Amino acid sequence: MAKGKLYLIPVPLAEGAEKASYTFMHTSIINNIHEYIVENSKTARKFLKAAGLSIPQSDLILHDYGKHVREQIDFGTVFASIFQGKDVGLMSEAGCPGVADPGAEVVMEAHRRNICVVPLVGPSSILLALMASGFNGQKFTFHGYLPIDKKERAKKIKDLEIQSEREHITQIFIETPFRNNQLLAEVLRVAKPSSMLCIAANLTAEDEIVKTRTIAEWKRQNIDLHKIPAIFLLFS
Repeated sequence: MAKGKLYLIPVPLAEGAEKASYTFMHTSIINNIHEYIVENSKTARKFLKAAGLSIPQSDLILHDYGKHVREQIDFGTVFASIFQGKDVGLMSEAGCPGVADPGAEVVMEAHRRNICVVPLVGPSSILLALMASGFNGQKFTFHGYLPIDKKERAKKIKDLEIQSEREHITQIFIETPFRNNQLLAEVLRVAKPSSMLCIAANLTAEDEIVKTRTIAEWKRQNIDLHKIPAIFLLFS
């Protein structure tokens, strides 16, 4: 019997962005999958419904891969159906599974077990922000979260700026939404006035913001990013 496949299914980044996030292929695939590995069962069911799921939700099997149970996951159970010839889907909380996402651990385990992994197209806040920034899209680095310590963070920002100027590289990073304003203030304090900063917030939402300005120009503007999902891109 041929093995099933592990499908990596992107999830919309914002409320009401389903039409901008899914393709007809997504609908076809999810209606042939009865089993999923998910971070949050409630949101997973919601997005599957929005994507056009016709299978009764009561027929679905959802394996919880949330942060509180991640260490206890039994991959033998999770992948059992695949070895019986059935496909399984992997969904993150938002965006693409495995990209700045703990789902990468599930994907790696699938490779260890010689399971075919199939990534589907969908929204990635990192790539969407890079596309819209105007910065170098051929050489870029995503750094995730910068250090929390203020002194270390300031040094990191300066190091990223120097590397960007030297290597013509786009530096991409994020922060927990409720600390966005503090991070922005630190970038504006540390970076050179001539360096460029792009802020991409609430991507794919109706109130989406994508702006690229010099540090000097940002200092003259007032933007509130508190509790708003945002990506920061620095280019010097």
